[in-house]
Amino acid sequence: MLDSTKATTLLLCAGLLLGPSLAAAPAQSQGPCDIYEAAGTPCAAAHSTARALFSGYGGALYEVTRHSDRATLAIGTTASGAADAAAQDSFCRGTGCVVTALLDQTPHQNHLHTAPGGPIYNPFPDHGVNASRAEAAVHAGSRVYGAYFEGKMGYRNDSTSGVPVGEEAETMYMLVDGRHFNDKCCFDYGNAETDDHDDGVGTMEALYFGNANGLLDHPGGGRGPWVMADLENGVWAGNESAGNAANTAIDADFVLALLKRKPGAFGLKGADASTAGTLRTLYEGPPPAKYKVMKKQGALILGIGGDNSNSAVGTFYEGVVVRGFTSDAADEAVHANLVAAGYSRR
Repeated sequence: MLDSTKATTLLLCAGLLLGPSLAAAPAQSQGPCDIYEAAGTPCAAAHSTARALFSGYGGALYEVTRHSDRATLAIGTTASGAADAAAQDSFCRGTGCVVTALLDQTPHQNHLHTAPGGPIYNPFPDHGVNASRAEAAVHAGSRVYGAYFEGKMGYRNDSTSGVPVGEEAETMYMLVDGRHFNDKCCFDYGNAETDDHDDGVGTMEALYFGNANGLLDHPGGGRGPWVMADLENGVWAGNESAGNAANTAIDADFVLALLKRKPGAFGLKGADASTAGTLRTLYEGPPPAKYKVMKKQGALILGIGGDNSNSAVGTFYEGVVVRGFTSDAADEAVHANLVAAGYSRR
């Protein structure tokens, strides 16, 4: 992990700063966090290795660390708002790099660093992902990289700002590779325990993508993969212990997964992130019976479960955590924004 003095020096040398108000804004259209903020449900965290998620964001998206000398570079954006893959390629040429941090684009500064070990389930720290393993394109063909998880990899922040806790309403989405998944625990993004421990039912609220169907899993219809909610000691496709047959797989290269929760209400949505008009409700209604009262603690995780369960695989491109239960109109607008961003394989 980069110490704060060195990180600041690198960011300044690159003409980048972590806060959207502290650097010149790139020339780009509105992003998902602009849409949600305009609807009165602002982002509490926004992470991406591919693009800026605010129109005014001119800071760094993520940090890579080079194998050869352990030097670290903050990767910023080009004029279109896409990640500056060329800067990464130049820095990592002849050796290799791992992603050591995904930088929060909101003023809350809820950055994700490689995760520490869990005190019981998996006591060993996680690895960072190979920075150049998942090549893609966005914004009219700009080359970018996703975060490609291969197991024993994960990111976390146990001391956040502005992230919903307890019963506070929350929405989150993540954009993932729809072809890269497994049935292991747990390819999650979202809210988790602050002590890296399984603290029981309702102490986390995170999106899950995969085809988990074990004893604590309540899957969707067919063979998956499914957009589900990891609520701790249970991964849910709806609110029934037998599963939710209406929550079926989304057959797409890029999948938008979305979770919404407020007291008494719980929802899951999904879409082909490359095709307009495909956002559909996978579940909407009361939460599972034993999760009527949530006990969210406000940590943030990516690629792992709340107790550092880290056997899952998947590829992450972007995601946000929002304060509040978002409107259907805002969700539709965010899906349209993703379609317009033009994610594609290279």
